[in-house]
Amino acid sequence: MRRANTDQSNLASSEEPGNNLGRTLMFQRRMSLTRWFMLIGMSLTIGTLGGLVFHWLTMPLAWMIGAMVFTTVAALMGAPVRGSRRLRSFMVPVLGIMLGSAFTPETLGQVDLWVPSILVMLIFVAVVIGCVGAFLYKIMDFGPVSAYFSATPGGLATMAIIGTDWGGDERRIGLVHSVRILLTVLIIPLYFRIFEGYIPGGLESLGSLTNLQIRDGLILIACALGFPLFKFLNFPSAQILGPMVLSAIVHLMGITEAKPPVELVNLAQLVIGTGIGARFAGVSIFRLFKVMMAAAASTIFMVALAAACASGLSHLTGLPFHAIWLAFAPGGVAEMTLISLSMGIDVAFVSTHHVIRVTFMVIAAPYVFLILQKYWSISEDQTKHGL
Repeated sequence: MRRANTDQSNLASSEEPGNNLGRTLMFQRRMSLTRWFMLIGMSLTIGTLGGLVFHWLTMPLAWMIGAMVFTTVAALMGAPVRGSRRLRSFMVPVLGIMLGSAFTPETLGQVDLWVPSILVMLIFVAVVIGCVGAFLYKIMDFGPVSAYFSATPGGLATMAIIGTDWGGDERRIGLVHSVRILLTVLIIPLYFRIFEGYIPGGLESLGSLTNLQIRDGLILIACALGFPLFKFLNFPSAQILGPMVLSAIVHLMGITEAKPPVELVNLAQLVIGTGIGARFAGVSIFRLFKVMMAAAASTIFMVALAAACASGLSHLTGLPFHAIWLAFAPGGVAEMTLISLSMGIDVAFVSTHHVIRVTFMVIAAPYVFLILQKYWSISEDQTKHGL
């Protein structure tokens, strides 16, 4: 009996370290998860305050731009703000569904009028890559790989990943694209508000949760399945493109005329704006000042060149200047189409141009770089150009 008790006590003592380790790991995971929720909650609270202030100032896209500005300032001041990719993955399809609802049979009748602007946009992108790439490489001391992929106005994450695979500096590329999106989203709405006295009102076309019929709600929710479908098919920007295509189909077929409720769209703005600002968490202004100034200068050049092209193309084709400017502007698909919606500018026109641009860049940019590398043996020394 004593031997049995001794064996049991030995067994218990031998298992005790493992049990303690398991409890410790579980406790750490819980604490980590709790901290994550606290940081996300704090970040969204800061973003909400920004949204309220910008809404009070009657700024276009108040919930996205206000959240973005307040969160960016907090991040640069050292606050541990965080963006949530998981939350964004739920919110971006809402925007895709909203964008798809802007496609009508009348829209299809105008597509042939968009061909000249789409072709000019692709030429514009090529000029931008050449000019900005040369500026970053020759003047701002970027490595050739980082300069090329920093100058390519594709998706932020996509360009950073592809550029890193080819030997570029992921942090440098990601920072340039983050500044590009931040400034583009800030400059254009402020221009319309300050210089043209624009008062936002485009979101009034959206419905409300209280008025949404169950049937229409289920159809809109089903459109969100475009995200996993397009992701499985390896389409770029699947989060927004998949739901947008399915939503466009059901609206063009007349199955529903419903649009996502304004409450969800404003929440999506808040999450996206907070996420943009949170990208600057841990960024030292003093250490990365030169990179940020390079990104700011190149962004201002892109936005100004887009405005010049839009002005010329508007005179030649009769298409609205504002719509062309938004279509050419070097912002993200979700951000620029949200701006077009808030301003009452042709959402289908703007979103189609941006989807084509991003798709073209994701497909063409690596092949163009491969050709450049073949003829000029491009490589990058991370000890010299890395951050």
